[in-house]
Amino acid sequence: MLMTVNELEKLQAEHPDYRMELVGGEVKIMSPSGYEADEVSTELAAQIRNWVRPRQLGRVTGSSAGFILPNADTRAPDVSFVKAERLRRSPRSFAELAPDLMVEVKSPTDKLTKLRSKIQDFLALGTQVGILIDPEARCVEVYRSGDEAVLLGDGDRLTVPDLLPGWEVAIADLWPLVFE
Repeated sequence: MLMTVNELEKLQAEHPDYRMELVGGEVKIMSPSGYEADEVSTELAAQIRNWVRPRQLGRVTGSSAGFILPNADTRAPDVSFVKAERLRRSPRSFAELAPDLMVEVKSPTDKLTKLRSKIQDFLALGTQVGILIDPEARCVEVYRSGDEAVLLGDGDRLTVPDLLPGWEVAIADLWPLVFE
């Protein structure tokens, strides 16, 4: 049985401990991310938010923020950014648009092919930049619609000049600290 966004919202309210997405009318239960993956996504979200907020460029959210996409799927990237002019006020429920930037961080149970497919789905629906972070391989893949992926490693810096002018972060700074 295919579900609607309203039915997903009711199901989510009945089961608040589960993160869910609606893909092609089917509910997908999302497993919790690994600790390392969540630490990486939190670090990236903090880096972006600390640049975006004082400049009032837009909104940054984590993995709990859902988007009702133009194809009626409801998805939640690990990190997302929406330009201020596209979302002047935070909606109480899901945002009804594709974010300008979306990020997926690979957990130990994730398959890279599925994460890349999710990024391509977002790009096809209007997202400008999709980023895939693989903490295990210590690499970052940056996707833009119609372009080849750009692969970055520890010696590189991540920039998104079309959405976050002047912002950059060293790839090596995304990884969790090791305390001696």
